[in-house]
Amino acid sequence: MRNPSADSLISFLNASPTPWHATAEAVRVLSATGAVPLREDEQWSLRPGQTAFVTRGGGTIAAVRIPESFSVRRPLPFHIVAAHTDSPCLRLKPRPLPNVHGYRQWGVEVYGGILNNSWLDRDLGIAGRVFAPGSKSANLVRFESHPVRIPQLAIHLDRTVNESGLLLNPQRHLAPVMGQGAEASLEALLEGAAGAPFNDLTFELCLYDVQAAGYGGLNDEFVYSGRLDNLAMSHAALSAFVGGAPAANAVQVMVLFDHEEVGSVSAHGARSNFLASLLERVALALGLDREAWLRLLTQSFLLSADMAHALHPNYPDRHDGEHFPLMNRGPVLKANANQRYATDAATAARFHDAARRAGVPVQNFINRADLACGSTVGPGLSADLGIPTVDAGNAMLSMHSAREQCGADDPGLMETLMREVYKGNS
Repeated sequence: MRNPSADSLISFLNASPTPWHATAEAVRVLSATGAVPLREDEQWSLRPGQTAFVTRGGGTIAAVRIPESFSVRRPLPFHIVAAHTDSPCLRLKPRPLPNVHGYRQWGVEVYGGILNNSWLDRDLGIAGRVFAPGSKSANLVRFESHPVRIPQLAIHLDRTVNESGLLLNPQRHLAPVMGQGAEASLEALLEGAAGAPFNDLTFELCLYDVQAAGYGGLNDEFVYSGRLDNLAMSHAALSAFVGGAPAANAVQVMVLFDHEEVGSVSAHGARSNFLASLLERVALALGLDREAWLRLLTQSFLLSADMAHALHPNYPDRHDGEHFPLMNRGPVLKANANQRYATDAATAARFHDAARRAGVPVQNFINRADLACGSTVGPGLSADLGIPTVDAGNAMLSMHSAREQCGADDPGLMETLMREVYKGNS
């Protein structure tokens, strides 16, 4: 049975082949609600009852909603939901490869921890942003009517692949075949989009699976798509923010970062000053001083939202027997003793309290003790800001594949819980 939250997620995924498109879609949604755009290079004027948003670097966005009850005499803490807009993928290098044996190809770099084999034999579009000379704003581009492809070597030429495994060298084996003729080219498409010669352009371009996001399973119980990690959580944070009511007891903040999949250390990532700057500037614009802002941080709460590993039915031994999540069973609380997730007992208790008030079930995920743990934006933000933080996400399969899978019921459950976190009661 299909549902509105999954329908909305599917639309968001199909509109967002890159982090820059995802941010543009978030801007569109926020603007439609009357949220006021801010610029980092201008002075901010904010007032109680106002909703505003600001972007950085094209792929990072934050929105803030200030309660009517906020005053200098009654400052309110921040309740924050943070996610990220980027996903592992293949990104094109600045210049094409020379023609070899009549084929036009383009070299790629691996962005994040992809499953290399998942990008083979798929119809791939090209999307991203292009800058013309002298322009400070990007042209967003998306080319998918003529998909490109990374063909796998035939079994007849690699007879042992099924026994020995498929080993792919990114430099030699992942360059897409763009075509053979010179009549149409990516260079010409970019020139047409930006209105300038190719050699004068700068760009960041991603490959993506052109198959649209949609439902799967015999009863539509799943959503299949690329980029579920982590656009599913970006969508949940955005939907909960715009769909929820203003809080009486907290300043609501949604922040979606770029560059999490490559470590977050950039001017646009979670280890930048973006969120700290945002929170301090909001406090100052509302008449508080820095001392008051620092006090508010200790009273605030942050939910770091990133997708979680569902139990794989063909590999159940890869999970801890007591801490494995399943799809369509609700949000997953993630913990790690070595602080790869920011959850501790105190923040876990607040998360469970919010879930109980929202009527949402909670699952637990802890890695096997003999497997390394991934990470999120949570630990870095918690360390930099001193804000109590919890890590959670929805369960999924095929994480970091070109095509991923999650439960169709989970987006709505996570949005409901996020709205409760935004309320300021936790």
